Amino acid sequence: MGSADKHEITRLLRDWNAGDRSALDELIPKVSAELQRLAKGYLDREAPGHTLQPTALVNELFVRLVGNHKLDWRNRAHFFGFAATTMRHILVDHARSYQTVKRGSGAHKISLDEAANLPASGDVDLLALDQALQQLAELDERQARIVELRAFVGLSLVETAEVVGVSEATVSRSWASAKAWLFRELGRASGP
Repeated sequence: MGSADKHEITRLLRDWNAGDRSALDELIPKVSAELQRLAKGYLDREAPGHTLQPTALVNELFVRLVGNHKLDWRNRAHFFGFAATTMRHILVDHARSYQTVKRGSGAHKISLDEAANLPASGDVDLLALDQALQQLAELDERQARIVELRAFVGLSLVETAEVVGVSEATVSRSWASAKAWLFRELGRASGP
């Protein structure tokens, strides 16, 4: 995506935020392919036979976006960060309802390493990962946000720094620290 496209998306987000409904109509085709890619990436990490499809995940995202009038879009990276976080929440909600239906049977597994594009080191329960991220957010909200943006959205260090409002070096240190903390916590959750 070129610089002009990024600026156009940011302009449309701000216009939509200001109440211009036509900006949303222009925005949807410009972001749909990237949102489909994000949704496919999330669903590729899910267990085989997952009942959600990328299009359904993107549609649910748009339902939540359109229904949320309190958002103040700063830029394209902020929008995609919010979109990825919302997709993660949709999948966690789906996993919870699946577990409720199955009365506690096996949870959907994803690899934290795979999500973070690291060397593989075992499966992580999506619900356990979500719980660990919530615990991390209680300890350090910025680190939890950096994990979401880097691991789930796939933002670069530069883009993550822009969204969070800190330097690249701070993002790099926080990212390393958060990964180590999550690995330790998820190891505890899976037990010996």
